[in-house]
Amino acid sequence: MPDKRDIPHLQDTIAWLLESQTPSIRYLTLTRVKGLPEKAPEVSATRHSISSSPPVTRILAAQRPEGHWMQAKHHYSPKYKSSHWSMLLLTELGLEPENAGLQKGAEFMLAKMEKELPYYLSGQKKGFGCFWGNWLRYQLYCGKGNDARVEQAIEFTCADLERGGQCRYNSNLPCAWGVARGLFGLVLIPESSRDEKVHHAIKAGIRFLLEDHDLLAADYPADRKPHPLWFSLSFPLFYHADSLFVLRVLKELNALDHPDAQKALGWLLEKQTRSGIWRGGSPFSDRTRPFMVKPDGVERWITLHALEVLT
Repeated sequence: MPDKRDIPHLQDTIAWLLESQTPSIRYLTLTRVKGLPEKAPEVSATRHSISSSPPVTRILAAQRPEGHWMQAKHHYSPKYKSSHWSMLLLTELGLEPENAGLQKGAEFMLAKMEKELPYYLSGQKKGFGCFWGNWLRYQLYCGKGNDARVEQAIEFTCADLERGGQCRYNSNLPCAWGVARGLFGLVLIPESSRDEKVHHAIKAGIRFLLEDHDLLAADYPADRKPHPLWFSLSFPLFYHADSLFVLRVLKELNALDHPDAQKALGWLLEKQTRSGIWRGGSPFSDRTRPFMVKPDGVERWITLHALEVLT
């Protein structure tokens, strides 16, 4: 990993992030970039302010009393405003896990997927590893790790990682997006609670992304050319992944010391502009909530995530 002293304009860039009007960006900068503890007064105050500021307030205002967004019948569509995606966004924004709206949404999605889980676990239905990885992410974030339905989803995700995220939407080939999202979910299981199956699945996922294939070349199995998003820097992403997202997950897994991850870190550092920030895009802004990256612009989110992995 690059030494912090090798990142140009580091302190100025951190100061720029902390000037953000979005408490989520300030909170994540303090914790994930500066490494301050949750109990630090500045961190605690900033996180507490997330729930009363946009874009969180606008997402929660659209939640129905029963806990869902849009229609109770459709948790996945429309993309990317319905319940599944709203829960993912709130988690990415660093909303406090005990927030009443977030907890109500988690309960709604637990009940919603209860009938689906046996079908997936039976082995009759492969694919959708990206969905279950994201679903696990916000359920574990909300503290639902001991729920039997979450335990079932962990079982499915482990099996999915072992087969490389094989997906019918990728011509029944293994899928890098599915693997990345599966790891995104499992990483929130505390290390002390990971059994042998989870450890083995995480190793299989890392091996698929970094050893069996080339992260920067994106030479993963597919019946078409790599998706252009893979080589971009984007936020927010939903069931997709790009190289920066994979690096974020690897950072959480303490796997950035892998030689192929190191090459990708060098690639990311080269993308820093002369002014010390990283530029990127928000490819789904016209399909999700356009205020997600306002008023600061997507550059602050991309820069936050770049420094998250580089520091």
